[in-house]
Amino acid sequence: MTNRILFLLVFCGLITSASAQSNFNRFNFTAGGGLGLGRDDVASYVGNSPFVVAGAGMNFTRMFGADAEYMYYDLGFRPSVERGQGLANQSGHMQSVSLDGIVNVPRHLGRFGAYGIFGVGFYARGLSVPSRSLQPDTPCQPAWTWWDLNCGLNNVIVTPQTMSSNTKVAGGFNYGGGITYRWNHFHNSKLYIEWRYHRAYTRDVADDTSGARNLKTIVMPVTVGFRW
Repeated sequence: MTNRILFLLVFCGLITSASAQSNFNRFNFTAGGGLGLGRDDVASYVGNSPFVVAGAGMNFTRMFGADAEYMYYDLGFRPSVERGQGLANQSGHMQSVSLDGIVNVPRHLGRFGAYGIFGVGFYARGLSVPSRSLQPDTPCQPAWTWWDLNCGLNNVIVTPQTMSSNTKVAGGFNYGGGITYRWNHFHNSKLYIEWRYHRAYTRDVADDTSGARNLKTIVMPVTVGFRW
């Protein structure tokens, strides 16, 4: 008899829990874009850049969820860097795919909410310039490190090399947070603004006589978009 009562209590608890959880969306989707803020080399060579992002995932509870996210981030160099470092007609971008955890703040202020987000992923940084030959003793420029050229300890080209395109895939992580505003339209979607820090461990070659390496590519996108 005791076992039956315990079973009924557990069963009723599960039904009550399922009912309480049924009034939130099981799936989440995001789409947005904005202006990315560079750090370190990205700040020096690129500056601020446009980007777009999209994602889809699942909400486990009102508070916890996860999503898979794609980002395309422009890495076109500043005109002054192109002119000053012999990189005319340069183009570049970084694409990433990440798996993120989402933690929603339980309490809301009217239609406003907040959340934190963090995750890990893969980053592919691609760069291109019109193909050119570099002869020994040519002085290396700071931005050339992104092409993995062999510049030697005296910061000059050591052996004949060709500079054209270079793609590097690396692991990395991200974290950040955002504020949402719930609409009455578009299936109760939320307008959101978000700040995120992305670090990819691209491990570029030495760029000075000490043999030091720049180990990372850092971008900080500020996104405006929709969540639903």
